[in-house]
This record gives sequence, C-alpha cells and structure tokens, in this order.
Amino acid sequence: MRGETLSLVDIPDVRYARSGDVAIAYQVVGDSPLDVVLVPDWVSNLVWQWHEPRWRAFYERLMTFSRLILFDKRGTGLSDRPRFFPDLETRIDDVRAVMDSVRSEQAALVASHEGCWMAALFAATYPESTHSLVLYHPWLPGPEHGLKGGTDADHRDTWERWGTPDYAMEDLRSGAPTLAEDPNYAAWHVNLMRLGLSPSGAYAFNRMMTDTLLGSDFADVYRAIRVPTLVLYRHYRPDAEQMYGRVGELIQGSSTVGLQGLDYMGIFLDDPAREIESFLQSVPDRREPDRMLVTLLFTDLVSSTERLALLGDAAWRELVERHHELIRRLLARFRGREVDTAGDGFFAAFDGPARAIRCALAICAETTTLGLNIRVGLHTGECEVIDGKPGGLSTVIGARVASVAGSGEVLVSGTLKELVAGSGFTFEERGEHELKGVPGPWRLFAVTDS
Repeated sequence: MRGETLSLVDIPDVRYARSGDVAIAYQVVGDSPLDVVLVPDWVSNLVWQWHEPRWRAFYERLMTFSRLILFDKRGTGLSDRPRFFPDLETRIDDVRAVMDSVRSEQAALVASHEGCWMAALFAATYPESTHSLVLYHPWLPGPEHGLKGGTDADHRDTWERWGTPDYAMEDLRSGAPTLAEDPNYAAWHVNLMRLGLSPSGAYAFNRMMTDTLLGSDFADVYRAIRVPTLVLYRHYRPDAEQMYGRVGELIQGSSTVGLQGLDYMGIFLDDPAREIESFLQSVPDRREPDRMLVTLLFTDLVSSTERLALLGDAAWRELVERHHELIRRLLARFRGREVDTAGDGFFAAFDGPARAIRCALAICAETTTLGLNIRVGLHTGECEVIDGKPGGLSTVIGARVASVAGSGEVLVSGTLKELVAGSGFTFEERGEHELKGVPGPWRLFAVTDS
C-alpha cells in the first residue's frame, strides 16, 4: 500500500466547527462508545495525513475501539488562518467547539509535542469533559528544563526556507532519522509542511513559541491534572528520561513509559500506538471530578464606608444595586460565573485566565461611570469543588491578592501571568508579597495594558 494514491472518496468528510469567528476543520471516524480527540502537533492537514500509510494505520487502529475526532488547529491545515496566532486559552476553546459540534460530552485526549500544552490545560480546566489523557513528549517550558527557543535569525531562516526539500529533510533527520531514510515518507513530509502552514505562518508560530510559551512555567498546570494520564517518550537523547519523567512526577497518579528508538516525531508508529491503545482501554469509568483548574476573580470597592457616610443608606443601597447589575452583566459577557457576594465585593470563577483579565479591566473601567473606584485580584489555581463551587487554598490566595491591589488596579498572581502568554497583555511587577495565611512569598503583577 505504501506510495499508493488514495482517491478522494477514501478521505473522511471534513466538517467545520465555529469557535468565535473562526472555523475549525474536523473529521469524525469510528463509532465505538469511547470518544478520542487527537490534538495535533504544530503542523497538520486533515486530508493529507490520510495519504501517509503509517498515519492511516494509526487512525484505523484507534478507530477499532473509539470514535476518533481529528481536527486542524486554527492557523494550520484546513482551519481558518487568522492574522495572529492565539494563546492557549483560545486554542482549548477550539477543542471545546469541536467536541460540542460532535456532541461529545467526555473524551480521551491524545496529544504530541506542542499539542500537549493544549491537552494538559484542557484536562486541568475541564476534568468533567476529559476521560483520560495521553501526552507524547510533553514539554516543560523554560530553559531551566532544557527547552530553549530559537533566535530571530532561526525564525527568519524558517520563513525563508519553509516548505523546501532541504529544510524538510533537515527537520526529518533531526526529529525522525529512521523515517528520513524512506524516500516516500520524505516526499510526503515536505508536502505536509507546505499544506499545514504557510512560510509566514511558520515564522509567526515559532515566534509565538519562543517569545511567549517558552517563557512560561507550566508545572502548575501539570500538577492540577486529576484525570488518568499516560506520559510517553522515546530515549532519543541522553536526558530524555529525566525530562519527561519530571512531567510524569508532576501529574498525580500518572504512568510514564519510555520507548527505545530515535524517531521523536513518531506518535503514529507501532510502539507508541500499542501503549496508547492498551492504556485507553484500561481506564475505568470516571467519577465526577472534585478538583479542577480555575481562575478566580475578587473585587472590592475602595473607600466604601466613606461613600456610605456621605450618601446615606438609601442612596448607597441604590448605588450598590447598580454596581451589582453592572458586574453581573460583565461576568455574563466574559463567561464568568458568580460564586458569591459579600457586601459590596464579588467572588467569581472563570474557565480561562485571559477572559478573567479582560473582565477585570472592563469592571475597573465601567465602575468609574458610577463614580466608584474598585480593585480586583486574580489568581489561577487548583480548587476543590465543594457543592459545585470552587474552594480551598486557591480561593484564599485570590482574595489576598485583591486585598493588596490599589484603587483602580487589576493585580494578578505570577501563576496567572504565566498562563496568558501570547494574549497581548502587558504587566508591571509589584514585587514579592507575603499573603496572610498563605505559605511563601508571592510575586504579583499589575495589568497595565491589553
């Protein structure tokens, strides 16, 4: 079958899910009860990958025990290519949009390389929608973990040489030296690059990776994962066991399997495919999650007692009611969920940190129209789910961050700041603070622009 050309009728139908104003291309194959979402690496093309026999065999293997959901990430393959590459929060919204389109309430997520960040963040944020998780070569960002980005000259070289046979062969020899020896695969690989990303898209993607994601510390997200997880890697470099074993240690209860061989790219090869199949078929039925990753927002009116004394009870009560209506309207706009109110302050939860910041900025701006000054604190952390509401230490941290904020200020924890890399926000460091009742010093940042 190798080298055989498939007819168009052999390619599964491509459909589109709407995620905001972007169309995400996807395919659904198989009809088993278990849903599996394959989160692609940085370059993919739904049609072209079916033409490679190894990829086709991988898909067909997964189809024997699952309903397989494939998609191209925004900016790649058959999906819309917006002007700017999005942050992780937007891209996990795309996963959610595809799952909603195919009416998948819960799915196993299988991801490789850069796609592992998307899958891990989705699993930590939406454990109720995640059956299980497979991460093939999950990265732990940051140079201290051995992962470094390219220079501007490297990115320019990518833009100038993207999609050329020489560049594709260099990429293949580096990431899959065994596959590079197969001329049919090498020819297919160069066309995957061309069909998956444009040269300017590849340049922008590499810049986004280096300038934003590689500067983040993703450890807190891995720690927040509470679904059955398999970490897979190859011994393609001397420190591979240390690199990927570290990720496995961060994910509570995960299994880590090291494979022999040098083909770092090959999630579709026989040995990882066997491990994936065995793991997914062994995962028991899930119970309702009792912990998840949540972004918490706390607001507090500044000098409220003085305003009460100045206005009197009746006028103050009317002003507070208008304040509450305004904040509830903004929470609805940015997909926030009101958890509690205490006097003139709000406690709300978000499934995305960037949305929470945008909501906080809007709250600060619009409450001034009421003649009020407000301060907002934000923190992203793992929360207990108590009677459907977030609780635990992370809620204490969020409240303490708000108490440090100044009038008209949106103050965020360092944990949250690192998760919104690529979202277009700028921050001003506010130094380290001791938060009452919370262990250790905490670096805090004020949002200065978006």
